Amino acid sequence: MSARAREKPRADPRWTLAACVLASSLSFVEGSVLNVALPAIRESYGAGAAEVQWVVNAYLLPLSALLLLGGALGDHFGRRRLLVFGTSLFTLASILCALAPSLGLLLAARAAQGVGAALLLPNSLALLNAAYDGEKRGRAVGIWAAAGAAAAAVAPLLGGWLVDNVGWPAIFYINIPLGLGAIFLALSFVTESRNAAGGRTDYAGAFLATAGLGGTTYGLTRWSSSSNVDAAVALTILAGVAMLALFLWVERQREDRAMMPLGMFADRCFVGLNLLTFLLYGAFGAAMLLVPYVLIEAVGYSPVQAGLALLPLPILISVGSPIMGQLAMRIGPRLPLAIGPLVVGTGMLLGLRIEAESPYWSEVMPAIAVMALGMAIAVAPLTSSVLGSVDQKHTGTASGFNSAVARIGGLIATALLGIVVAQQGAGLIGGFHYALIASAIVCAAASASAITLLGNIKMREA
Repeated sequence: MSARAREKPRADPRWTLAACVLASSLSFVEGSVLNVALPAIRESYGAGAAEVQWVVNAYLLPLSALLLLGGALGDHFGRRRLLVFGTSLFTLASILCALAPSLGLLLAARAAQGVGAALLLPNSLALLNAAYDGEKRGRAVGIWAAAGAAAAAVAPLLGGWLVDNVGWPAIFYINIPLGLGAIFLALSFVTESRNAAGGRTDYAGAFLATAGLGGTTYGLTRWSSSSNVDAAVALTILAGVAMLALFLWVERQREDRAMMPLGMFADRCFVGLNLLTFLLYGAFGAAMLLVPYVLIEAVGYSPVQAGLALLPLPILISVGSPIMGQLAMRIGPRLPLAIGPLVVGTGMLLGLRIEAESPYWSEVMPAIAVMALGMAIAVAPLTSSVLGSVDQKHTGTASGFNSAVARIGGLIATALLGIVVAQQGAGLIGGFHYALIASAIVCAAASASAITLLGNIKMREA
């Protein structure tokens, strides 16, 4: 009671919603704006294929590995405190990205952005859960998600214009007003909340997950960019796999105190949902990295045109997801989760028509629109099914783990794309087509996992 009494009452929860929207928009913007700038970044530093991959993965690696720990730290030390700290770190790292005189410093700053995002994202949602109850909570989370989709829609257009007219470092300055606004609102109006009993400060697990993913990703990136399995590649991949195996052993020993309680995996549906997430988001992440890159490097688009080309994605996903969420509540999630990945894969096969000087409306736009439609079919049922596949006490951990799995899928996919990114001209188009075929096959595997593993799965409203 005394601790609560010391927490100063603040304004209504709409300020909390505004602060959380601004903070989380940092990650949503970063996820969509960078791809249109990758060719300019590569040219600026004279970077090779592996370096371009690490511009993406240096951010995804700490975000994937530390997402669950970020939420646990917020439970333990205070969610507002972690939101402010993560947002501050992300904002400062964005300034370093813009000013980086070398590729090495850019990669270090990108990693710092990933750490900041891993702290702010889970705590923004946790603060919303604490500030709202019942139907108002669902509406607040919907606004939070819609704002993220809107930011993701605008970011490539603004980023493309900045790359064309100011230079690629300017894309990182977008984050400064968002970050400062979120910090001001959080410190001025947001009430602190915590759940010390629920905080799983599993530092050993976080270290092993980061080291394991880092070693595996480094080895795959080096192999894919050189097409050669040398001693360094083999050793780093083996070391990464060993670290991940040790991570699983540590999590088993910690039982319910682990940041990833292995008891959740006793449910076949939970396993199937996360396998589907890994496959679908890995394939989709590969396509979303390559499409703007190929449009700029091989088809002749400007960064602004590449940003415009991607506009159907966030529009269709943000409009279609709520509709599919309601439909899936009536018919069950298994059918949408089986159909959605197949539609995404069909969009990837339509992308095989993209060649040098391809017209947008007849060859580029249909592929992007069909991929977006497939994701719109799958996203909402997938999120709700993950929550419904575990006990109530594990819903937060399950949701965070599923988000981490989605990013790990993108991380591994990006690590495998070096052989494509290293190509130019006709070689880049050919490699792009092979990558799309492989991604479509992975989407079919995601659909198969829904059919074979999900069974009579239930849903729960997010």
